[in-house]
Amino acid sequence: MMTLAMIAGGLTACDDFLDREPMSSIASESYFNEASQLANYANNLYNGILPSHGTSYNSYGYGIMAEDADTDNQAGVTANNRYTTDRWKVGQSGGDWSFGTIYSCNYFFSQVLPKFGDNLDGSQNTIGGDLTEVQHYIGEMYFLRASEYFKKLQAFGDYPIITEPLADDAEVLTEASKRSPRNEVARFILEDLDKAYTLLSANTMATTRINKDVALLLKSRVALFEGTWLKYFKGTAFVPNGTGWPGAEKEYNANYQYPSGSIDNEINFFLEEAMEAAQEVAEAYKNSLTVNTGLVQQSADDAVNPYHEMFASEDLSGYPEVLLWRQYVRGLAGHYVNGAASRGNSRVGLTRGYVNSFLMADGTPVYTHGTYADGDGYYMGDKTIADVRMNRDSRLYIFLKEPGQQNVLYELDNAEGTEVTVVEPYPQITLGDGMRGYATGYAMRKGGSWNKKYYGNGTGYTGCVSYRAVEALLNYMEASYERNGSLDNSAKEYWALIRTRSNVNADFEHTIELTDMSLEAENDWGAYSAGQLIDKTLYNIRRERRCEFIGDGMRYMDLRRWRAMDQLITTPYHIEGFHLWNTPMEGWYTDLVANDTDEANVSSKDKSEYLRPYERYPAQAGYDGLTWKMAHYLTPINVQHFLVTSADGADVTTSPIYQNPYWPIVADQEAEQ
Repeated sequence: MMTLAMIAGGLTACDDFLDREPMSSIASESYFNEASQLANYANNLYNGILPSHGTSYNSYGYGIMAEDADTDNQAGVTANNRYTTDRWKVGQSGGDWSFGTIYSCNYFFSQVLPKFGDNLDGSQNTIGGDLTEVQHYIGEMYFLRASEYFKKLQAFGDYPIITEPLADDAEVLTEASKRSPRNEVARFILEDLDKAYTLLSANTMATTRINKDVALLLKSRVALFEGTWLKYFKGTAFVPNGTGWPGAEKEYNANYQYPSGSIDNEINFFLEEAMEAAQEVAEAYKNSLTVNTGLVQQSADDAVNPYHEMFASEDLSGYPEVLLWRQYVRGLAGHYVNGAASRGNSRVGLTRGYVNSFLMADGTPVYTHGTYADGDGYYMGDKTIADVRMNRDSRLYIFLKEPGQQNVLYELDNAEGTEVTVVEPYPQITLGDGMRGYATGYAMRKGGSWNKKYYGNGTGYTGCVSYRAVEALLNYMEASYERNGSLDNSAKEYWALIRTRSNVNADFEHTIELTDMSLEAENDWGAYSAGQLIDKTLYNIRRERRCEFIGDGMRYMDLRRWRAMDQLITTPYHIEGFHLWNTPMEGWYTDLVANDTDEANVSSKDKSEYLRPYERYPAQAGYDGLTWKMAHYLTPINVQHFLVTSADGADVTTSPIYQNPYWPIVADQEAEQ
């Protein structure tokens, strides 16, 4: 298999590859002849494409990766280079501009569809086994290709649409590298998901396999992503025909016309697609959301909270809300989620801004009850973690750990549980150990089981949620409001259901009335789009999404499509954690070093009474606050890909590829703006 990125050695390497027997000449005769073979092929792609504790969620716990950990939700001890003006640079080679997984999907279709029939109804099928199973596994492959293309859409926007396993020929591969406008890529993804839905409907599988409801849910996610991206980047270089759009520089994209006639029609198309897909899933599952008692189990005799268990059980098949999950097997495939959850989340913590954004249980914003530091007796202030949790949205109350709480309740003598802290300590913010240290002082228990047997060193085997039906309710709420500018009855119903499940007063209108956008902006980048504060209703829809997906890896995707970082260009943002200085929590420590040098293990109280994990010493990225460049909304394409597709291997301007806005085609250079 040869992709554009793999021709870097020049035509000699390409010729060497062509001297070998092509994979297709072997596999087509001996494989793809039985339903079980289709299933095995799909199985091999699951891990690399779908969310799991080993990929999207990281082997160390929920949300501990760029999608959440490097945003205003969660922070480690080193800021991501994308929040600096000069540390994110164009690479020379490699990167995410790659087609290996897409090739694998296309190879499958090239071998299977001639045996099944291009009309996809199975009437021409010659593949052995149950017909509905054959249809199902083909549907899975359409879903997997759509998932992979969605990753590329988020990273690059415009991207080549390739539907065949291309010949290992430089001319063919160069022609195929032409970038399709981003909305065309999104439409292609929706088409794949429509095919997936039709084929997956033929069979009902265990929720450890892709199914029709997951296809609809992903369709709503993709359509919402593209609809809001086009809306908030309209007129800029980040959308087709916007000012400075680099696609217009290439003849094949010159004079581009939107399929629906205009960008406004295109926005409406995607939002309406999101609404339709989301509502179908929402209606099917709105009365099957997992119960949340609002309680944190603290003894083996306490009642179990199903909402907590949904993220910490070995078998998730009993949770209808979980549409797709990853199963782990003791001794065969494991993770470290539980160990991280019983400590400091591998030195990634919730931010002060995130904690502040959670409502009180009565549905009122925190700032309506005094200051963030000192509450009025209902909100208790933030001078201890115990006070922060009291009378709050139960999602914060359940998942924000408090010193002295039990982390493990069952099988305390189980010898397999070697990586566990049974009783939550005070946050180990001065501990440099990346596995056990605490970054912000606020640590999350999500994903942590109450049973010690799951706390082995990389051998945990609790399940991983990949897709939940509640997202459909949230997607519909947002898409319908973005499309129509008002809340319809379905959106209102869904919102009330989510808040009731979260043990928050269901009267969201009262919350909206009390919302002060200037104060919300202090805590939440999602209060902005294109550098301007959004309206209070839309903000509270975004807030609901933020709080429901605590650590689920959705945040960075949402912030980009909302264009929610423009304000950082002119006003750097200071990530903060818990209230360290001049509080009882300061007394927990005898080893604080805050001298603004490389020896410092905490930030100085002269900067803030709140811990600032990125501001311990001047050499840290983010020491002067997190900033942004417009270019950073998309990933740059590395230089090698321009060279291998250029006419002479040297002049990048002759490549059919164009660079993303404001990024140069020069290695080791930062974005222009």
